[in-house]
Amino acid sequence: MRDRTRYLYLAVILAVVAGVVVGFVSPDLGKDLKPLGTAFVALIKMMISPIIFCTIVLGVGSVTKAAKVGRVGGLALGYFLVMSTVALAIGLVVGNLLDPGAGLQLTGAAKQAAVAEAAKGGESSTVDFLLGIIPTTLVSAFTEGQVLQTLLVALMTGFALQAMGAKGAPILRGVEHIQRLVFRILAMVMWAAPVGAFGAIAAVVGSTGIKALESLAVIMIGFYATCALFVGLVLGPLLWLVARVGLWSLLRYLGREFLLILSTSSSESALPRLIAKMEHLGVSKPVVGITVPTGYSFNLDGTAIYLTMATLFVASATGAPLSLGEQISLLLFMIIASKGAAGVTGAGLATLAGGLQSHRPDLVDGVGLIVGIDRFMSEARALTNFAGNAVATVLVGTWTGEFDRARAAEVLTGRLPFDEATLLDEEEPPVKEVEMTSV
Repeated sequence: MRDRTRYLYLAVILAVVAGVVVGFVSPDLGKDLKPLGTAFVALIKMMISPIIFCTIVLGVGSVTKAAKVGRVGGLALGYFLVMSTVALAIGLVVGNLLDPGAGLQLTGAAKQAAVAEAAKGGESSTVDFLLGIIPTTLVSAFTEGQVLQTLLVALMTGFALQAMGAKGAPILRGVEHIQRLVFRILAMVMWAAPVGAFGAIAAVVGSTGIKALESLAVIMIGFYATCALFVGLVLGPLLWLVARVGLWSLLRYLGREFLLILSTSSSESALPRLIAKMEHLGVSKPVVGITVPTGYSFNLDGTAIYLTMATLFVASATGAPLSLGEQISLLLFMIIASKGAAGVTGAGLATLAGGLQSHRPDLVDGVGLIVGIDRFMSEARALTNFAGNAVATVLVGTWTGEFDRARAAEVLTGRLPFDEATLLDEEEPPVKEVEMTSV
């Protein structure tokens, strides 16, 4: 059967172009179209909690030993920490070399915008973040759409089903059927992508216009180039050395997801599809179920680069450059404070302002200089975060012996295509117990 969804993503591309045109020609109309993009992203987010729950319960519940799950989680978190540090260091080097904030001037409007963002960034602390992982009730994680809360409930459910043994098998089969239903609904929602992309892009262009791009081209182009440098020269070689998978092949396989992120500026819009595609690629359910949702909160390579370069930009623009020690201490604080904000548009800007407010209040006004183009930079953050999580899933699968390289070769060469209609491999056998190999 021919893949009709190729027309869908062609329509998304055309919708993005149309949105740019409408935003430039009629800015007011572009702003009025913003609800279209907001509605589509809301539809996607509606599906995230049930998909994460089903994926993790099926993955964890089918593993015979809980210690294996802990090994995967520990390995993933360790990798995330190392990659965030590398991304932070790259951002520091490039930011110091470019010095993009030199010669800019603050306006009254920029100062007011900075104060507003600082207030957002100061609304939560690390303690609040940790306590926020615990849901109010067992089901509130689903109704409130909190990824980490859903992750906690799903892990507890999976471990409980492990302890139940054979008595838990019927429940696992029931969850498997629910997962198929949820993915089928998601496939239906995806047909609204062109409308959502049109509204989102038209609103952005209508709100910012071309002046913001002209005045701040150095920081924006520098940031995009740094993200590309990180993905191509750090993630690419690492992926090949560990898993013998070409970066370009993997990125091409995830091309539709990158287009979706680019048009919505939200990495969460592609989270459900990343889970489905990583399983189809040959990474086991337990590894995908643990690595992908956790990575969306802890593997923030693009956000790390953004916070680094934006901080140096603000310090230079306000005439108060940071010493190396100040740069490192402030950015480490920001990386911790930003956990859980990867899929939220504008969260990086609020984290930047909040971090400056707590460490260097005299620099907060400078955040206003970057507000105009933050929406465009958030796309690069989301794309880099997404690429980092895709690579991380393959790497963790390889290190734990839960990556089928032969299947991946078939998938990446197109001989085993992904089912866009169901987002699932219908030929999969029923859920069964599997024994994960040691690292």
